[in-house]
Amino acid sequence: MKKILFLLVLFLSISQIKAQETMSDHEDHEGHLENHDHHNNEIGIANSIVYFQSEKEFNYGLHLHYVRNIAHTKFGIGLAYEKIFDEHKHNTFGIAAIYRPIEGLNLNFSPGIATEGLDFSEARIALHFETSYEFQLNNVHLGPAIELAWDQEDIHLSLGLHLGFGF
Repeated sequence: MKKILFLLVLFLSISQIKAQETMSDHEDHEGHLENHDHHNNEIGIANSIVYFQSEKEFNYGLHLHYVRNIAHTKFGIGLAYEKIFDEHKHNTFGIAAIYRPIEGLNLNFSPGIATEGLDFSEARIALHFETSYEFQLNNVHLGPAIELAWDQEDIHLSLGLHLGFGF
């Protein structure tokens, strides 16, 4: 657990340093930030190591999302799905709300429901908070992602690699 928290703090620190460097690169002649438009749509995939707090164990997690970016803003909205390959067959279905405060940094809030397998009779409320920093390569972006997720049964942390396709 201490290693995950250390990596989280390290990632956030590096992101802040990079953010400060990037801001001056995108200022116009009056010192205002330029508004960079993103692709209209994005399909994202994140592979991660997931740590469940109550069970004190690690598992593999796969996160998928589709986001429609709102033109000329730093916001996007879409759908998200997370599958954790553990004995409980953890699934989360949610709505993804993305905010990009600076170029490359994504903050994702995703309320939804969590199930064990596809049994929706015992679905429970879930909240996911994710941050990622992406490096753009044409229509593809790649970068580290960290997630904190809560549902009525457990809390889990994820550390992984986000891959997105813009179109």
